[in-house]
Amino acid sequence: MNRPTQIAVIGKGTPDDELGLVAEEVGRRLAEAGAVVICGGLGGVMEGVARGASAAGGTVIGIVPSEDPVTANLWCTHVIAAGTGSARNLAVVSSGEAVIAIGGEWGTLSEIAYARQAGRPVVALASWRVTPATAITNGEGIEPADDPASAVELAIALAAAAR
Repeated sequence: MNRPTQIAVIGKGTPDDELGLVAEEVGRRLAEAGAVVICGGLGGVMEGVARGASAAGGTVIGIVPSEDPVTANLWCTHVIAAGTGSARNLAVVSSGEAVIAIGGEWGTLSEIAYARQAGRPVVALASWRVTPATAITNGEGIEPADDPASAVELAIALAAAAR
């Protein structure tokens, strides 16, 4: 495949200084690895990952829930205005070949579920680690990471394995 690897990054949408710094490092490392970053285009983790990737010269595609591209954070290099509200979560995770979840609340959990339903591997960095109550088909696919470097390395490897 000739196009760059696309990695979706999901997480808490409200400001969080600690997670913002983690997301910024993830974005920088993804850009340095040549990956395109896909995110929800708004604040919190999405803003942090976009800032880090853009500062490193990377490409960031923000998929915002509204019909107005102006709602995206300033670090998105390309914006898709989905106009679908939180249903855009499916577009975010489906657009990545792998997903990195950083922190997160209920919206992030829904994105993890969408990612797994779509067959996308998920790397959890200070995020949800879901364990089914009983065995389910393809129940694996959520891999923990301890730091930004290992999260990016694992996501890139999982994306490459899926190609």
